[in-house]
Amino acid sequence: MTPTIELSKALIEKASVTPEDAGCTELLIARLEPLGFKCEVMQFGDVTNLWARRGESGPVFAFAGHTDVVPSGPLEQWQTPPFEPSIKDGMLIGRGAADMKGSIAAMVCACERLLAQKQPNGSLAFLITSDEEGSAINGTRKVVDALEARGEKIDYCIVGEPSSTDSLGDVIKIGRRGSLHGRLTVHGIQGHVAYPHLAQNPIHEALSALDALATEQWDEGNDSFPPTSFQISNIHAGSGTENVIPGDLEVVFNLRFSTAITQAQIQQRAEAILNKHGLNYTLNWALSGNPFLTDKGKLIDIATQSVESIAKTKPELSTTGGTSDGRFIAPTGTQLIELGPCNATIHKVNEQVSVDDLNLLSAVYEDIIDKLMC
Repeated sequence: MTPTIELSKALIEKASVTPEDAGCTELLIARLEPLGFKCEVMQFGDVTNLWARRGESGPVFAFAGHTDVVPSGPLEQWQTPPFEPSIKDGMLIGRGAADMKGSIAAMVCACERLLAQKQPNGSLAFLITSDEEGSAINGTRKVVDALEARGEKIDYCIVGEPSSTDSLGDVIKIGRRGSLHGRLTVHGIQGHVAYPHLAQNPIHEALSALDALATEQWDEGNDSFPPTSFQISNIHAGSGTENVIPGDLEVVFNLRFSTAITQAQIQQRAEAILNKHGLNYTLNWALSGNPFLTDKGKLIDIATQSVESIAKTKPELSTTGGTSDGRFIAPTGTQLIELGPCNATIHKVNEQVSVDDLNLLSAVYEDIIDKLMC
């Protein structure tokens, strides 16, 4: 068993359900300090963050990731206990195997192998949080703010999120769409269904407006992003009683948006649609993150070369998928990509990753550091 797989198993054994770190950071510090990394634990609220840096000069190349995982789900549906990693048919099974303890192990072991032979020009770093799967308030966002406040800049960053689809390295994420949440309450007047003239049904009032929001063409996208998508995720009204017209209708929706439109423009247009339909409403907005893009640069070129030469795959450069902590790092001017294992089983029962893929991923990471920093 390779050091990458051994470390992956050791991390999976720690039941670090978000925002718990469960000792993962201590384990990583024990591996990084002997390599010359200065390890700084940044505790914000109940979130444990690690900033580890080796070197004083630039450029700074950082690996970013998270030790927290989503809950295991029904234990009886797992082939083996979720926090007792096992290997079957070449697959490492356990919660966090793909998302993303395997990537973290691959990163650490890549540094161990490289530093045994070479000295980088510049600094290597790790930014690890236990708050990516949760609210993401006291994690990477706070660490980046702290680094910015003291003038520490990350020049290049690889986030180890599981980006691959069918084979290792077939997709490299070079950006992500923005994510804007809306919580709409349409106010009506409660009443008896037999006396609708004494009530005002917020469901009826809202239907045409919701249809207009759902069919609105927010933008056409651009060369790097698809058009903005509007999706309603939840609708609720009433208490389930069949003879009462509800007083309020609650609608939860989300927009995944491109760089072709801004948060302010979306909000203005959405509220204009609601006003046009004469609704009495309350609307609260929450921004998870703006879109970001690394459309060119040394990191993308080298990562593409490394994947092609080691994984024997020609990667697609993509901005699809959900959000990641890259949304907090990229706006500081960092060249950032996401490169990790296959994502077919993330957040699922029996989460698993190919043992061969993790070893190959570690080799790709090592080659990228070598080409970029040595």
